[in-house]
Amino acid sequence: MIFIIALIVLIAVIYYSIKIKNTGRRQESLILSIAGLIALVILIFNLFTVIPAGNVGVVDFLGNVSDKTLRPGVNLVNPLANIVKYSYKTQTFKENMNVVSKEGLPIQLEVNLQFRLDPSKANEIYKSVEGGDYLNVILIPQFRSTAREVTAKYEAKALYTELRSQLASEILDKLQKSVSSRGVYVESVPLRQIILPPGLAKAIEQKLEADQESQRMEFILLKEKQEADRKRIEAQGIADFQDIVSKGISDQLLKWKGIEATEKLANSPNSKIIVVGSGKDGLPIILGN
Repeated sequence: MIFIIALIVLIAVIYYSIKIKNTGRRQESLILSIAGLIALVILIFNLFTVIPAGNVGVVDFLGNVSDKTLRPGVNLVNPLANIVKYSYKTQTFKENMNVVSKEGLPIQLEVNLQFRLDPSKANEIYKSVEGGDYLNVILIPQFRSTAREVTAKYEAKALYTELRSQLASEILDKLQKSVSSRGVYVESVPLRQIILPPGLAKAIEQKLEADQESQRMEFILLKEKQEADRKRIEAQGIADFQDIVSKGISDQLLKWKGIEATEKLANSPNSKIIVVGSGKDGLPIILGN
């Protein structure tokens, strides 16, 4: 519209400038020159458009959508065409929704939806989606439907404990398959919070605490049993050793060891008097100084 107005103004300026060229009306000629210059600048600026970083431009000229999109930067365009800009940066949509578990219990999900547009599909989205609003027309309805469908496969207790990440992963996979062909890429579906009915949440927490206490007691009992087994093995080892030693020591061995000890004492420089045959078992008695 601005381009058309500027073009009309420029044509009018040129027409009146020619008309009053030889009339000597300098003031009017100056005003027309200024107006013509402004109109010309506006016309030139409308020949170019700037696409911001992370965006693409869809060119719609009188209902005909160009197959080529405009890339980020300065682009030469038809000034009469309508340029629609689409961002392909990662965006986040926050949703609080009420869903139902496998048992039919009401659950509230607080979840983020992180997504981005496939820039190569911007033209198709503009042509096939009402108003080009793919977020509200395609993504959000499909996201809500998928979340409810997937959550209905899980029990409330499982969602509150170990299967939370599995739920998010399954929602992501199913949602991605349903919207990727439409030009939308879903990056992640992080669950911020799962809210159960107050009574059920308390019961689950109490059971978890009881399970943890039971596991702690099982660990203590196992540790005590292992310690008892260790002591029993140690005692058995000592008993076996004593039995082996007692069986291996005979009277003859003791006498022989006594003779060896007496011989060593007799050879000692400190021994002075030896009484032969006066000791136990006929061993000599050695008297010192």
